[in-house]
Parts: sequence; structure tokens; C-alpha cells
Amino acid sequence: MTDQAAPDKTSDEKSNKELKKERRRTPPPDPEALIPLIDSHTHLAACGGRDAESVRKILDHAEAVGVRAVVTVADDIIDARWAVDAARWDSRAYAAVALHPTHAHQLDDATKAELEEMLTDPRVVSVGETGLDYYWPGKSDDCATVPQQHEAFAWHIDLAKRIGKPLMIHNREADRDLLDVLEREGAPETVIMHCFSGDERVAAECVERGYLLSFAGTVSFKNSTVLQAAARLVPDDQLLIETDAPFLTPHPYRGQPNQSYVLPYTARALAEVRGQAPEALAQSVTKNAIRAYGLDLQL
Repeated sequence: MTDQAAPDKTSDEKSNKELKKERRRTPPPDPEALIPLIDSHTHLAACGGRDAESVRKILDHAEAVGVRAVVTVADDIIDARWAVDAARWDSRAYAAVALHPTHAHQLDDATKAELEEMLTDPRVVSVGETGLDYYWPGKSDDCATVPQQHEAFAWHIDLAKRIGKPLMIHNREADRDLLDVLEREGAPETVIMHCFSGDERVAAECVERGYLLSFAGTVSFKNSTVLQAAARLVPDDQLLIETDAPFLTPHPYRGQPNQSYVLPYTARALAEVRGQAPEALAQSVTKNAIRAYGLDLQL
């Protein structure tokens, strides 16, 4: 009897790995248009927006599926300078500037002065993203300590109140401390919980305080039942939607590159979670974004 050749498992494994790598590099297909939408938190620079032309192409792509405007968000002072430039290059882009909590140790007097000056620009519509991140301290040598984060967060809260612009919050594994700092310092009139990730208890407290809760592609993930339950608690007038691109691409494209044009997928997923028509959700979250950020847009 002739021996049969054993399957080449090594070859198959390599093939599967290459397919997975290729998928991670492949952008999702264009969604069906959903009008109107505003991406309340994205990172245009990290999405390939290197100059005015590349920013225009990203925003053209988004507008083709109903995303009329975006807020591009800074992580550090270099990113903040770029975000302001992007908002000047294209009228569909607005900027948010601050130091991400992991960069809180970089908040010296010169940086404070520069951020304050940036926030006088009408194209800069929010102080953000700021807050607390308890995931990275101890895992990265170049990450602010928890005390440094608390100090910088308090400064950003005060800045938002003095400037009169919304405060955009980053929260990772710091629910109770973050809410306590906001209560102790006194929150500004408008607080946006970017990429909300808490449970029903945290959502209920944020809603009671009048904060806006912004949901990203994570709300579409099959294992996000706790987050989905929280999303159902949020009143229509306290709801926002975002991509956080290039991160958090929604199901079924999780792990693939994200951009603002992908937002309708998340909008439809969130509408399904909340038992709403996607068109009704799009109208409400867009009105909320225009009101919260003071955008010069008409529906």
C-alpha cells in the first residue's frame, strides 16, 4: 500500500498567518450611507492624515457615507499642533487639544501656555483627551505616574472651565477615582466621556451628573454585553458616537484599519442595541455633537 503524504501543517499555518495579516491591513468596505453623522472623536494623523490633501481625502471618504464632520483629538503637544492645523485645512475637521493622561508628566509651564493659546482658536472645540489611565503605569517606562495624572487632570478641568469649552475624558480602569476627581474639582458645564467603557452603575452616575457618553466600535463586539447594557441606559440627548480611529473598528471588521467612514457600522450596531431606528439615532447624536461642541453646522 502506498503511503499517503502527511498534511503540511507548517505550510498551512504560514498561510493562515498571512491571511490574518492581510485582513488586518485591509480596510472595511464602505457601509451604506447614514445621514447625518459626526465622528465625535478620531485621530486623523494616526489615520494617515499627514497634510491637507490626505486629510481632505479622509474626510471626502467619510462624507460620502454621511459623516459630515469630525473632531480630531490630540495625545501630546506635537499632536495638538497638528490637530489645530488639520482643523484649519478643512472646514469639516475640528480639533480637541490636551495631554493624554499617559503624557501627563510632560505638562510643564510652556506646554500649559501653548495649550491655553490653542484653545482660543474657534476651530478648537474641546479640551481633550484628558483623564486617568491606570492600565499603562508600571507597564511602560515612558508613562506618567498616577499622581502626575491626577495633577494634570485637575489642571485640564480648570482649563475647560476657564476657557468655557467641553472637557473630553479618557478613562481606562479608573472609574471611581476619575468620577471622584471630577466631583472634587467641580466639572465644567459639558463633560464628554469618550469611548465609554463602564458598566450600568457608572453609566447611571454619569447620566445623573449630566455628562455625555460617547460610544465607539466596542459596543458592537459580541462579548460587550456589559457595555451594551450601559448603552441602553443613556437618554437620547446625552448620547454621542465616535470611531476613535484608527482603533476600535466595529464588528465584523474588528482588528482592521478604522477611519471616520466606518462610523455608520457603529451607529447601526448601537441603534440595534438600543432598539432604535438608525436614522433616528443618527439625528439625535448629531444634534448632541453640534450642541456639545458648539459646531457651526446646520442639519
